[in-house]
This record gives sequence, structure tokens and C-alpha cells, in this order.
Amino acid sequence: MGKGLPVRRAIYAITLVLLGALIIQSVWGAEPAPAQLLNASYDVSRELFTQLNPAFAAQWKAKSGQTVTVRQSHGGSSSQARAVAEGLQADVVTFNQVTDIEVLHKAGLVAADWQSRLPERASPYYSLPLFLVRAGNPKQIHDWNDLTRPGVQVVFPNPRTSGNGRYSYLGAYAYALQQNKGDTAKAAEFVAKLLANVPVFDTGGRGATTTFIERQIGDVLITFESEVNAIRTQYAKVPLVAVVPSVSLRADFPVAVVDKVVDRHGTRAVATAYLQFLYSDAGQEILAKNFYRVRNPAIAQRHAGQFPAVRLVAVEESLGGWDQVIKTHFADGGILDKAGFARR
Repeated sequence: MGKGLPVRRAIYAITLVLLGALIIQSVWGAEPAPAQLLNASYDVSRELFTQLNPAFAAQWKAKSGQTVTVRQSHGGSSSQARAVAEGLQADVVTFNQVTDIEVLHKAGLVAADWQSRLPERASPYYSLPLFLVRAGNPKQIHDWNDLTRPGVQVVFPNPRTSGNGRYSYLGAYAYALQQNKGDTAKAAEFVAKLLANVPVFDTGGRGATTTFIERQIGDVLITFESEVNAIRTQYAKVPLVAVVPSVSLRADFPVAVVDKVVDRHGTRAVATAYLQFLYSDAGQEILAKNFYRVRNPAIAQRHAGQFPAVRLVAVEESLGGWDQVIKTHFADGGILDKAGFARR
């Protein structure tokens, strides 16, 4: 009896040690719990992120051992910003204009320093508005001035809901401003004539593409260079011609972590890595293959042949910056409204 108790105690102690070792091994050796991200993005980026997301997931799995699934939400960039501000639980946003992320900052969802967290002011790639016309270019459309001629129907998305549409409108205004040596009144008259030639305003770029290609409305579609090339690939049997105007507006594509959401979800690390992936060689290569202009000089040079030379102007340099643009063009009673858009 006296000898049995020490033996049982010894066995109990050994059991506890072994059990502890098993627990430690299971914790150390366990795969991290799967993560899920929601990326709220602009309308015409569906095919792009279909390629980017699995490439990132594979890289993150190899690096961290964690499985990550990236879900997408697409729409006009400004519409997406409003949706996130109103409660859409996006961990990251990949928009096409700075003002849409500033909306989220003002809503208390994104930190004030979001542009300094990543290179190139948090814009890993960019594009520009180009023209797409039908076979043979029957209306002989070559530059912005041709879009204001009587009888020419122009298709581009709503500049109030779509970054694509906003860059198209501002590209026309910037062209007119240069042609008229800075005369803002004449530039306003120019965009008024252009807007009068638009038969329908879709809320996003993909809707405008559908209107032009499938509904056969319009003589010319204005859209991002990347979308022009995607259309020509998707509708290879449809005879279409890309037209490069003499000058166009640089469209930076800013990205940001939605701070309030990632802190709630516990996804900050993987969300940050997701955006950093867009700057990696692998990410930049995918972007370039999808006809986006990239920041990596070597990759940009490798794909230089697919990007025509075009003189680019920037909102910050030519139009006084985004704050000025919002005030003078898009505020109630601004140039856009005075050009007749308020009645459309």
C-alpha cells in the first residue's frame, strides 16, 4: 500500500509531462486559422483580381502557412467608397481615385497617413483614358475635339459615381484647357458640348462597355487603357480600333487598408501584405500583363511595347489638385452641373 502511492504519483507526473508536450506540439505545429479578406474595388477590375488573388494567396501560404481567401466587391469607384462608408466590411480598398479613399478617411475608417504607408503615394499602378471606336473608324475620331462634333455619340460612365467616368470628363477638360491657353470658360463650353453627345450614363465602366459593345450604342467609348485592351481580347471577333488622343490624364490607382475593419477582423497583417504584394515583382508582372502601367522600371520596360506613347497630364499639376477639382467641378452648381449634367 505504502509503495503503491509513490508509483501512482510518478505515473501521474509522467502523464502530465507527456500531455503537456503533446499540447505544445499541437500548438506549435498547428496551421494558423484561415483568414478571409474583402477587397472593394472599381468596376472594371474583375479579371485583374481574378489573377492577383490566387497568386497572393499562394505566396502568403508559403510564407506564413496560413490559408487566405480574398473575396471581391466591384462597382463604380465612388459608389464603392460610399458602400464602405455605409457599412460594407471591406478589409482593403483598391480604387482608382484618391478622393474615394479620402471619403473613408473622413468617415473615420482609414487613417490620415494612408498615402505614406506604401510607395508611390499608395498607388502601385496607373492608367489613362483612351478611345475605342468601331471598325474603320467611320466617324474619323482621332482626338478629344472630335467628340464634340454634331452627330458623334460618346459613351463613358457617370463621373459622379465612377472614377473611370471622372477621369474621362477631366481628361476632356484638361485637353480643352490646354487648347484654349488656360481659358476656363472655353474649357467649360467644350465639356458641355461633349456631355450633350452622351446618350446614356452608366454607373460604372463595365456598364459603359456593355452599352457600347453589346447594346451597340455610341460611336466611341472612352475608358481606361486597360479596359480597352481587355475589351479587344474578350471581343476578339468584334472589329474595334483603339485611338490614342494627343493628351490624356494620368489615372493613379490608390489602395489602402480599412483600419477600422481590419482591427475588428484581426486581419491587419494579411491585409497589409496583400497590398504590398501589388508592388512585388509577381504582382507588377500580373498588372502589366493586364495592360496597367506599373511602377517597377524593369517590368515597365519589359512590357513597353504594349503601351503607346502619350503625353500625360496629372490632376495635381494641370487642374489644381483633387480638392480644387471637387470644389470647382463636382460640387453642387459646379462646372459639371453648369454643363448640363444636373439635368441628365
